[in-house]
Amino acid sequence: MQRRRTMRRVLTIQRVLVKYGLDDIIKETHLLRPLRFLFYVLPRRRDTSAPLGERIRLALEELGPIFVKFGQAISTRRDLLPPDIADELAKLQDTVPPFPAQQAIEILNAAYGEPVDQVFKRFDVEPFAAASIAQVHTAQLANDAEVIVKLLRPGVQEQIERDLDVLRMIAGLADRYWQHGKRLRPLELVAEYEQTIIDELDLMREAANTAQLKRNFAGSDMLYVPDVYWDFCRPEVLVQERIYGIPISDMDALRAAGTNIQVLAENGVEIFFTQVFRHNFFHADMHPGNIFVIVTDPEKPKYAAVDFGIVGTLSPEDQKYLAHNFLAFFDRDYHRIAKLHIDSGWVPEGTRIDQLETAVRTVCEPIFNKPLAEISFAQVLIRLFRVAQRFNVEIQPQMILLHKTLFNIEGLGRELYPQLDLWKTAHPVLKRWMNEQMGPKALLEDLRENLPLLRDALRELPTIIKQLAALLANPGNDDERKTD
Repeated sequence: MQRRRTMRRVLTIQRVLVKYGLDDIIKETHLLRPLRFLFYVLPRRRDTSAPLGERIRLALEELGPIFVKFGQAISTRRDLLPPDIADELAKLQDTVPPFPAQQAIEILNAAYGEPVDQVFKRFDVEPFAAASIAQVHTAQLANDAEVIVKLLRPGVQEQIERDLDVLRMIAGLADRYWQHGKRLRPLELVAEYEQTIIDELDLMREAANTAQLKRNFAGSDMLYVPDVYWDFCRPEVLVQERIYGIPISDMDALRAAGTNIQVLAENGVEIFFTQVFRHNFFHADMHPGNIFVIVTDPEKPKYAAVDFGIVGTLSPEDQKYLAHNFLAFFDRDYHRIAKLHIDSGWVPEGTRIDQLETAVRTVCEPIFNKPLAEISFAQVLIRLFRVAQRFNVEIQPQMILLHKTLFNIEGLGRELYPQLDLWKTAHPVLKRWMNEQMGPKALLEDLRENLPLLRDALRELPTIIKQLAALLANPGNDDERKTD
């Protein structure tokens, strides 16, 4: 039954691609390529005279949440896309077609067990924003607080589970037949993504993520996180403080407000590295639709972030591994980078460290100390992928969210301030973190935490010494007891 459902979904994907004149995607991916001819005779095929960007956007919207999220992710990289396609994909960030207002009211009535007009002083039926998994309405509580009400789309879980079946099928084929399948670990990547997107369907989890990030940045002059109104939250409903700010993508409005764009861009890099290394809890869905700027003081602009359905964490080992790699890169210590890859087991045993060092230097040296405007990350990624292929570097599925977030951060930085010096901004943050982790204060903290264990061990030490002394004085007694 599940297999039939998966195959039907694959055929639907092909039908939509053909409908919008995106046949080349089928040809390039070889996705059931022989069957593509069946769809040329179907009605409702869209006029291909429509702009390509519009056709891609409409196809992604029709295919559903997972495809919309893909469009959102790549929309942040305008440097890698033609302008018309980038403009269309940007619409996926918060202007996906909404579901009817009546459905929204029915969801709320069922969630609260009473009419929506008895829960909110005012509820605006016109959606404020709509995205792949949820849509947002504005409202007012009885205490006059202005809030947003986020609602899951009806049937979204079934849609996502259906597409996950397709991803698992494709990953299974890649794992079995693709020459790079074992190295790229497609099944593990899909499993990691599945966990992430299923978590996003629980808005109580998002509320908890929001509360954690707010605590992490309490008192910060760089990032503001909205309050959560817990009494109104349900698994399918999130109610939180309404944010008033300029969308990060509205560069004209930011400039008109006199915003210090350089400070804003540099703060964005510091916020990211602080989340990843100091807090080990980072916002992993940082497309422009989720980020605003508060310009009460234009010289000290402040980010305001929303939508914390996807957050990432790293194991202590991965954290330290990444920090050492970043610092080695900043210091141009390519031998250290190569050694870290070998020591971590990310490359096979027997890899020659000098060859890997040379390959890394060849990729990294040309971009060192250059501002974003002078770096072609597309070319860097291609070269890094070739290095990974050559040395059989294994993909690490647990890093997928971090890679996605870095992808978004770099795209935002390029849009905000192309002259941004990533290395200069990030280096001090990492140095501070490393000092906190390995400096005298860190050693004292470890000693304090482990003091109870050490005290218990010292209490047992005299007994252990006495038993050992007795055993050494009478070595034959133990053998006799065993014989008896």
